[in-house]
Order: sequence, then structure tokens, then C-alpha cells
Amino acid sequence: MRNRVIIGLVLGGGALALLLVTAAAVVVTVLGGGDGDFASGERVQVIEIEGVLVDSRDVIEQLKQYEDSDSVPAVLLKINSPGGAVAPSQEIYAEILRLRQDKGKVVVAYMSSVGASGAYYIACAADRIIASPGTVVGSIGVIAEWLNYGGLLEWARVSTVTLTSGEFKDTPSPVREMTETERSYYQGLIDDIHGQFVEAVAEGRDMDIEEVRTFADGRVFTGREAGDLGMIDGTGNFQDAVDLTAEMAGLDGVPRLLERPRPRVSLLDALIGGVSVTPPWEASGAQSQIRFQYLWK
Repeated sequence: MRNRVIIGLVLGGGALALLLVTAAAVVVTVLGGGDGDFASGERVQVIEIEGVLVDSRDVIEQLKQYEDSDSVPAVLLKINSPGGAVAPSQEIYAEILRLRQDKGKVVVAYMSSVGASGAYYIACAADRIIASPGTVVGSIGVIAEWLNYGGLLEWARVSTVTLTSGEFKDTPSPVREMTETERSYYQGLIDDIHGQFVEAVAEGRDMDIEEVRTFADGRVFTGREAGDLGMIDGTGNFQDAVDLTAEMAGLDGVPRLLERPRPRVSLLDALIGGVSVTPPWEASGAQSQIRFQYLWK
């Protein structure tokens, strides 16, 4: 009986100690800005922007995370993306400008393999842009596409009936050819969205709009070529970008990098995630509904 009491006290004490340590870690995480590190000192937040841009919420939440923290004076964007939807690209661009202008943060963009179209749009909001010499940079342009299966319906002898309240309500139609009036209408939208891209690059890179137009035709360039055109500030690797960020923020020594840990993926997650139920025509981005994108394809 006595042995059982002793064992119970030991186990209970251990559980209590674990609880206290856990509580202390939570308090330190909250008060220390969310990085869970007991050390102090000035830090650089690293935000990864990777893959096709379909939503801005996650990146914007990260940009806001340390906006009021004096111990995090700089943000380093680690970009590897071909761009994506127009609105998310513009929203992230605007948030980076706000972070610089209203919060006084230093923002440096580093582009690794790809920094094209909407991803380049985002990078232009930073104080400086660094890319590897072989990075794919540019693709300043707009693409709009949709799926037209009118020929398939005609082959199957199936017809559609559509009633609209106006000439452009059912355009672009997935079941018929586009008229010249409709094509002119959509080209006007594309030109305006493209003009917004050109203006953002001109403002971010401190260039004349007409100068930007000379290379804003959808072409991509290597990092070295982009440097010659003034599209980026220099070539280098990620460590070069870290050093530049620290220098611009006035940090002494090697800065601590605040990086979000990558989520752990189990074997089951990998197996389930690898099985897609999305039709191949939707997975490729081709849909019956038109989408305007800052995307390099």
C-alpha cells in the first residue's frame, strides 16, 4: 500500500511538473511574439510564397503577425511561384506596401527558381529584389482561358437554350464561338488588368511606364537578364538576401530567422493527398467560367 502511494505521488508530481512547463512555454510563446523561442534579440521574419497563388489570406496573416513587434524590424519574402489569380497578387502587394509605409518594416524579396507574373507583381512591393542568376523572372501579362465544348455537343447532337437580360450576360459561352464584339470586350478587360500590372512594376521599381512596357509582353527572363533590365536589384542566393535584409534593417551580427515550420505529412496523408478526384480539365485550370490570371504557364 505504501509503495502504491509513493508511486502515485511520483506520477502526480511528474504530471504537475509537465503541466507547469507546458503552461510556461505557452506564456513565453504568446509574450515573445509567437515564435516559441526563449532567446531575445532582433529577428527577421521569413515568409514563403510558393506555388500557384489562389488565395491571399495565409500570406497576409503572416505579414500581420509581427507588424507591431519592434524586435522584428524586417521581413524576407522567399518566393518560388509562377503567379496565379489577379486579386490575391494585388492584395498581397498592397499589404506589403502598408507594412513598409505604415509600420516602417524593411521588406526584401528573394526569388529562387521562379518569380513570374503575379509572384513578380508581389516582389515589386518590396524594398529590394534578389534572385539567383538562373531564376525565371517576369512574365508581366494577363491570361484568360476557359473550356469550350460546343463541338462535342454538336457531335452528340445536343443543343442548349439560353435566355439572357443583355448581350454580354452569357459570355464567354462554353457552347458557342465568341463573337468579335465579345472578343473586343474581353480584350479591353485584359488590357486594363495588364495596365494595372505595368503601373505596379513602374511604381515598385521606380521606372517609367513606357520603359516597363518594353519588357511587359509576357516574356520571362533569367535573373541575370532581369538585373540588366532593372527588374531586380541584384543576383545572389538566399543567404545573400538574408545578409541584405539584416544590413538594411540595421541588425548587427547574424539575425535570427523566424520561419513557419513546415507541416508534417504522414504516409496516410501522402497516400490520400495523392489521389485526386478533380477532373483533369479542372486540374489544368481550364473551366467554362473565364478567369483572369497573372500566371506564367
